[in-house]
Amino acid sequence: MKIDPNHLHMLSAIIDAGGLSEGATALNKSQPSVSRSLAMLEKRLGARLFEKGKRPLRPTELCLTLAEQGRVVAKASEAAQTAAELYSRGKAGTARIAGTPIFMDGVISGMLASFQTAFPDVTIHQTYGYLPELSEQLSAGLIDLAICPVNANAVPPKLSFKPILRGRNVIACAPSHPLARKSAFKLEDIAAYPWIAPPAGSPLYEDLRMALQSIGITDFRVSFTGGSLASIFSVMAGSNSLTVLPYSVVFMQSTTKIITALPVKLEHPERELGLLWDPDRPLRPAVKRFHKFLEAEFTGLAQRIDEKGRQDVWRR
Repeated sequence: MKIDPNHLHMLSAIIDAGGLSEGATALNKSQPSVSRSLAMLEKRLGARLFEKGKRPLRPTELCLTLAEQGRVVAKASEAAQTAAELYSRGKAGTARIAGTPIFMDGVISGMLASFQTAFPDVTIHQTYGYLPELSEQLSAGLIDLAICPVNANAVPPKLSFKPILRGRNVIACAPSHPLARKSAFKLEDIAAYPWIAPPAGSPLYEDLRMALQSIGITDFRVSFTGGSLASIFSVMAGSNSLTVLPYSVVFMQSTTKIITALPVKLEHPERELGLLWDPDRPLRPAVKRFHKFLEAEFTGLAQRIDEKGRQDVWRR
């Protein structure tokens, strides 16, 4: 026999509230409506649910058994309502994001930690990629949001792009590097040291070549290439190697004391770090919330970088 879960909830409400009228009030229903439902249920069961003529109402053994299940139904209903509210407000659900490795590991990872502290019921699925593959994944619906540097004139068709941080590159090294310990040095001094190159084919690899050309270095020796950001940091810590990195990556590592920027002004790329998404695929609430969170985080980061830049790298 199939019993309406609402009827089970009704029995638990009547018992827990202490009477028919009180139970109807708890259920936000009229007493006549609850009385009719109770009579229909008794007829269907072929048994009384409350002892006849007893005041206050005295539940039968069957009623007590069914009411216990009604409490389970009520708890499940409350849990479902809470889950639906959290989901619709973007406080639960999933967000599939992807981005260029250097930015994801050097900048976004810390922001992800803050986001998940604030919204622990949102699950983030993160992968890596560069613009061509990220564009394909967005169009295919494999990811919800991409975070990567893009030239404003080269935004892939049918995708929306929101700039969040303008491009700024620096020559980076370990704080123990000989050039970092000098109060002043000449540009030709830089050419004597080996370089760590980003993975071939990455936008940052081209930035390295162009940055060195802008300061007159055309012949340079690459000692390490293709590694992760963590491996780049490790190689720099144990050698006198230099590399070119986005200043935002160096800035985010300022408290760790494992990397610093040399006071050399480079020509910055025309690209801007930004958010890419497919406007034809509606963003789920959790993705929208993460989208807004990143915009706010990068607004604050850009302000802090500008303040630091006015007194540091950009004016030397």
